[in-house]
Amino acid sequence: MQRYFIDEAFNNQKSVRISGEDFHHITRVMRMKEDDMFWVVFKDGKAASVKISQISDSYIEADMIEFEKADKELPIYIAIASGLPKGDKFEWIIQKGTELGASEFIPFIATRSVVKWESRKESKKLERWNKIAKEAAEQSHRQFLPFVHSPYTINELIQYSDKFDWKILAYEEAAKEDEQSNFVRIIQSAKPKDKILIVFGPEGGITVPEKNELTSHGFEICGLGPRILRTETAPLYALAAISYQFELMR
Repeated sequence: MQRYFIDEAFNNQKSVRISGEDFHHITRVMRMKEDDMFWVVFKDGKAASVKISQISDSYIEADMIEFEKADKELPIYIAIASGLPKGDKFEWIIQKGTELGASEFIPFIATRSVVKWESRKESKKLERWNKIAKEAAEQSHRQFLPFVHSPYTINELIQYSDKFDWKILAYEEAAKEDEQSNFVRIIQSAKPKDKILIVFGPEGGITVPEKNELTSHGFEICGLGPRILRTETAPLYALAAISYQFELMR
């Protein structure tokens, strides 16, 4: 069944009212009618199946039927920090990273980032990024929406990293030197509910000064296998490996 995130917490209500873009999608795109069913996800992560009881010109009412029992979220909290890449690559990272279970996306302005961030376009860009995350979360049946940040500087990223239990720098030169043990050690040592921040460079990679600055603040250098991955591929590789460790190996 189709899934929709709604901007309210569950408060023992017996029905929900949906309007706006989701109303349009339900009635115009999905062409649902009274008695059709779908899932709603509340802000606190509770998900429930609902049945449409009324369709008006601007909203629908749907009655609560049954709560979802299975936990769909990664057992570990993963934030992906990406050196701002060119074109729509960050949108790809958000979409596919959401499907793979990431909880946060943090673009940062790296030395080798080609893209020049325009603050006057920030609100429109953030709106698009969050819409991509929402649609991907609905498609993949997530129970929480990932949070997408506006771009950080490297210093802001370092300051923000203090909230995490594990801090990883995926470093191209480490892959070239066949470093493969650190990432394995970290994901095997991490516990459910831990928070991991993984930093990936832009197309040109992380510079040596950036690497030194990050490692001096507790980031561990990790290679991701013997091949050099694109900036939009590496986060997905890491998320898939973490999913395997914490979900398929249970």
